[in-house]
Amino acid sequence: MMDTTAEFRAAFDACPLVAILRGITPQEARPVGQALVEAGWRLLEVPLNSPDPLASIAALAAAFPQSLVGAGTVLHPGQVARVHAAGGRLIVAPNFNAEVVREAVRLGMWCLPGVFTATEAFAALDAGASGLKLFPAELMPPAGVKALRAVLAREALVLPVGGITTGNMAAYRAAGADGFGIGSALYKPGSTADQVKRSALDFRAAWTGTMRA
Repeated sequence: MMDTTAEFRAAFDACPLVAILRGITPQEARPVGQALVEAGWRLLEVPLNSPDPLASIAALAAAFPQSLVGAGTVLHPGQVARVHAAGGRLIVAPNFNAEVVREAVRLGMWCLPGVFTATEAFAALDAGASGLKLFPAELMPPAGVKALRAVLAREALVLPVGGITTGNMAAYRAAGADGFGIGSALYKPGSTADQVKRSALDFRAAWTGTMRA
């Protein structure tokens, strides 16, 4: 069993932004991963509804051992074991499924289930979630994040996902977000590695700006 606590904290502290590479192919994985790593990103997620996602996860995990690579859109506990076998160490979901969280914890993986309400958030943390993917963030403005943050323990990580841009990160950060997941604004099928790197640097700069605010 892997214990990724130290690895996750190092990756998260270096850059608390999760790259959501929905639709990436195994052929694109390494050049896009290289672009992200060069931009300072270390949390790489390949959603399971991408083409041959386990092959992409395996390629990224082998090429970038300093990064924490894993899967998104993980809906069933059986998928967790397959991601683990491919070298993944991170499990992300759009929803909260206690069995998925517990299986990830059992295998020593970090798990960020999707939640939207306080009830879901506390249930996910009780199940052992490493942090909370607040999804879809388009439906919860920063004021909602602030209200949720007020009742959660400070150490509980909250990452809004969905509709996050370089222009709204500061407001969410001020409301208590600890990081973000970035999807189509960072990568979409057909994006080149150079395009991804430019976007990754822009988001990294926006995050740094929120930290200075």
